[in-house]
Amino acid sequence: MAENRKALTRDEIREIDRKAIEEYGIPGIILMENAGRNVAEEILNLIEVPHSSRVALICGKGNNGGDGYVIARHLYNKDVDVSVFLTTGIYNILSDGDAGINLQILLNMNVKIKELKNVHDMIAVGKELEEYDIIVDAIFGTGLRGEVREPIKTLIKKINETGLPVISVDIPSGLHCDEGTALGIAVKATKTVSFVAPKVGFFREGGKEYTGEVLVCDISVPKELIIPGD
Repeated sequence: MAENRKALTRDEIREIDRKAIEEYGIPGIILMENAGRNVAEEILNLIEVPHSSRVALICGKGNNGGDGYVIARHLYNKDVDVSVFLTTGIYNILSDGDAGINLQILLNMNVKIKELKNVHDMIAVGKELEEYDIIVDAIFGTGLRGEVREPIKTLIKKINETGLPVISVDIPSGLHCDEGTALGIAVKATKTVSFVAPKVGFFREGGKEYTGEVLVCDISVPKELIIPGD
């Protein structure tokens, strides 16, 4: 895990990612792999007996969901019973760059994957989630700006109602990265495993109500991008 670092805004984080990929030549899929592996290791630290533990991963479209697919693969390889729930159709993701590549790997491994397409599906999965030990929230990342809409609004409500430990990937889904307010609704995480640096919103308004414990991990971004002049 990274040392204590200054909290950054959405734009600062995005610029660091851009420079890491475009100026330093680090492929985005490597950053995604490092992010997902770090979260998986944190989850494994919470599990006493991997082969008798069940983890549900709720994954959206985009890089946050891509991190979730990497997490699922690493947990699966450690004998954890994993299920991946998608907030969109499989084929909408397969064409989505690095995330699509990592989802295809899960399909090749025959990991359990279920599509959630409407409010009815979101309500139904609420009951199903109660059968798991841990929920991984990989729905939205730092780029979310507008209010969370249906059917995902219902899904987040159901996640919060389970009372289970929830690990959010980088940021609780629905939390404004800079303002620390819920965009209509947000996941209430037990623990947030954030990448590169904590986000400004974690410490503003009611951010702490949603993040739970915050851990920051490195994903191999060059340190001079994070701490200039260090």
